[in-house]
Amino acid sequence: MPSSSSPIVELQDVSKAYSEGDATREVLTRARLTLHRGEFAVLLGRSGSGKSTLLNLISGIDLPTQGTVRVEGKDLASLSERERTLLRRERIGFVFQAFNLLPTLTVEENVRLPLELTGRAGAEVDGRVKALLGRVGLTGRERSFPDRLSGGEQQRVAVARALAHTPPLLLADEPTGNLDEKTGLQVLDLLEELIRQGHAGALVVSHDEGLAARADRVFVLEAGQLVERPVRP
Repeated sequence: MPSSSSPIVELQDVSKAYSEGDATREVLTRARLTLHRGEFAVLLGRSGSGKSTLLNLISGIDLPTQGTVRVEGKDLASLSERERTLLRRERIGFVFQAFNLLPTLTVEENVRLPLELTGRAGAEVDGRVKALLGRVGLTGRERSFPDRLSGGEQQRVAVARALAHTPPLLLADEPTGNLDEKTGLQVLDLLEELIRQGHAGALVVSHDEGLAARADRVFVLEAGQLVERPVRP
C-alpha cells in the first residue's frame, strides 16, 4: 500500500503524437495516472500499444505533446535535458527485457555502477552490493561476466542493479519477456519482494495478464487510451 499521500508519478491529460510523413499518429490520448510509493502497478497492453512510449514519458526520455508528467512533484517538461538525466540516474531504477548489462563489467561492477554514478563509495557501497547479490542468489558469482550467466541470472543482476541506489521509482519493461515461465515467475517474485521492502513505487509493463494477479493496481493501454481496471480479488 502507498506510504505517502503525495504521488511519486502523476500524469495529467498526457498525449503523445509522432509525425509520420504528412500524417500524425497519436500514440497516447489524454492519459491520467498516479502512482504512490509502496504501490506495485502493472501496465498491460498488446505489443505496439504504446507501453514503452509511456515509460519513456514517465522517465523523461521523451516529453509529451500535451499534458503534464510529474515525478516527485517535478514537471519534467520544466527541467533541462541534463536535469532529467540526473533525475533518471538518481531517482529511477530500470529493468529491461533485454537485461542491458554492460558486457565488459563483472556482475559486481554492474550492480555497483548506479551507486558510483551518484557519487557513493566505500564500505557502505561494498555492503549494499554484497547484500543485494545475496538476495538475488548470486553470491559467488560477483566476478563473473554477463556472458557466463544464464538468462535468469542476468535478469537477477539487472534487478539488483536497478534497486542498488534505492530509487523511489522503478520502471520495468517486459522484465520476463526473454525468460521461460518458471524463471520469469522467480524473477517477478524477487522483484516484488525487493520493491516492497524498499517501499518504492513500481510500474511493470507487460502483455501478460497473469501479472495482474499480484498487482495493487492494474492499468490497460489500448488504442491510445489508458484506463485503470479494478483489481480482481
